[in-house]
Amino acid sequence: MSLSAETRESILSATRHWLTRAVIGLNLCPFAKSVHVKNQIRYAISEATNMEGVLVDLEAELRTLADADPADIDTTLLIIPDALADFLEYNDCLFFADRMLKQMRLEGELQIASFHPQYQFDGTAPDDIENYTNRAPYPVLHLLREASIERAVEAFPDAADIYERNQETMQRLGLDGWRKWMSEPAKD
Repeated sequence: MSLSAETRESILSATRHWLTRAVIGLNLCPFAKSVHVKNQIRYAISEATNMEGVLVDLEAELRTLADADPADIDTTLLIIPDALADFLEYNDCLFFADRMLKQMRLEGELQIASFHPQYQFDGTAPDDIENYTNRAPYPVLHLLREASIERAVEAFPDAADIYERNQETMQRLGLDGWRKWMSEPAKD
């Protein structure tokens, strides 16, 4: 069954809010703002209800991104509202996603970053605030061009410090601050 236009818009709205409010608004990824303002982000919603279906959609999106002109589509957010709700299953899917990238001979050209509502870094407790740097409203596979990452890293001299800076930002904000920040409207 296909998602209704209203449901699709709700999913896109929640994802865009997260992107503009958390990722760009808190500067968790200093590279995100430029592709956002240039409308170079492809938002693709997977209607899959299991891992196999997600992987089929992922393959199609990897091909779309690889074949697209970077000036039109520089990055893709594959949003997965009806599958991989369990973080461990999502992690299993990441294994197969990386394997697919290699099989498609796109390793070195594209890479996959991961976001999930229950994201948990290794060695952290589920409610640790630093996990929120990678928490999105839905499971998301973020497809990125290696060349774009390289250009962004060259333009941002302290790229290696992003992870630590993000952890500090989240610690300062705290869980209550995060909830308040995310409840406010995005400023485009």
